[in-house]
Amino acid sequence: MSARRAAAFVLSPDALDEESFVAAVDSPEAGGIVTFVGKVRAHARGQRIVRLEYEAYPAMVERVFADIGREAKAKFEIHEIAIGHRTGSLSIGETSVVVAVSAVHRGAAFDACEYAIDELKQRAPIWKKEHGENGAVWIEEHA
Repeated sequence: MSARRAAAFVLSPDALDEESFVAAVDSPEAGGIVTFVGKVRAHARGQRIVRLEYEAYPAMVERVFADIGREAKAKFEIHEIAIGHRTGSLSIGETSVVVAVSAVHRGAAFDACEYAIDELKQRAPIWKKEHGENGAVWIEEHA
């Protein structure tokens, strides 16, 4: 088995390969890997969604992802964490965000994964525009 890989922090206009995030956190010492995969849903705020559009400030996003990763490692007993988010126009069903965490025990992995997605939504400079059947609107809360 190969050595543990460094955590990945990715902001990309390209599709996110969920398996690559799992591979980035895989470790012989890990008893489990927890992932969160966010998808573009078909309905929000009482209307049918056609697509989502994400814009971001890349240099700041990468820094925030790295900060969240360091914080998660300090707060929880985890091995690795990987975070990815899409930019651009996404269709219904496409993956918008992936968080993967490895740890000896599942509890720490679940807690760190939840912490990471919650912090990402609060702190990362990523903006979401919903294109729905009634028009398009920028969403006030973070992506």
